[in-house]
Amino acid sequence: MVRFFRFSPVGGVCALLLLLLVVVAVFAYRLAPYNPLTANYAITRDPPFARHVLGTDHLGRDVLSRIIFGARVTLLVAISSVLLGDSIGFLWGVVSGYTGGRIDLVSQRMLDVLMSFPSLILALLLMAAMGAGLPTVILAIAITRVPITTRVVRSMVLAVKEFAYVEAARAVGAPVPHIMARHIAPQCVAPFLIITTGHLGAAIFIEAALSFVGVGVPPPMPSWGNMLGGVLAEAFRPPWWMVVFPGVAITATILVVNMFGDALRDFLDPKLK
Repeated sequence: MVRFFRFSPVGGVCALLLLLLVVVAVFAYRLAPYNPLTANYAITRDPPFARHVLGTDHLGRDVLSRIIFGARVTLLVAISSVLLGDSIGFLWGVVSGYTGGRIDLVSQRMLDVLMSFPSLILALLLMAAMGAGLPTVILAIAITRVPITTRVVRSMVLAVKEFAYVEAARAVGAPVPHIMARHIAPQCVAPFLIITTGHLGAAIFIEAALSFVGVGVPPPMPSWGNMLGGVLAEAFRPPWWMVVFPGVAITATILVVNMFGDALRDFLDPKLK
């Protein structure tokens, strides 16, 4: 950690900001000043710094409390979907790249089919097929992360399996699962970590987009995406604070995640050392 901070101070600051966001999400019940689901029609559309720091929405709910609880939902969906999808892609890429032959050929054609759809369109199709709900949102986003991870890990495996120590392991009769787990997979961990951090930002964007169009996390559960979609469905020109603050939360989080991923990529690249 000390070497990472010295190598990239910006990346270190982004890591601290991500840690702070996780702490806010975990302790949302203690940090939120109001219940995010409690409506108060006497203070609907209150501007910021009147009686609430970030104002209230069209139902009189505190915007700051909904952003804090929305961080919990958004991070839960993003982290869960990325871990699930990238783990499947990691295993798929190791097996496909090492075995080769017909298995590799069939798996690559399956990946071509998945990659022919834009990520958001594929997630929308999956949500339409499986229905709305938090588990289905996580599964739909996870499936969109599988193809890219599989392709990157497979390219690493194709290079690693030609190394001398892998040939030596095959020569002494080591079983294939042992070679993949002991000699192949550890060499792919660094690019896997970089892909995972990069996919976090994409997962946050896809979750926000799905919730924005009404097929993501169902209301009244707060998420940054349905906070935007709800107010725009309620009024053509909603008050600015009901749009700006959730949008800033989405933008800032994706920016911090991407900058941390770039710093981690440079830190783990041996050519830069």
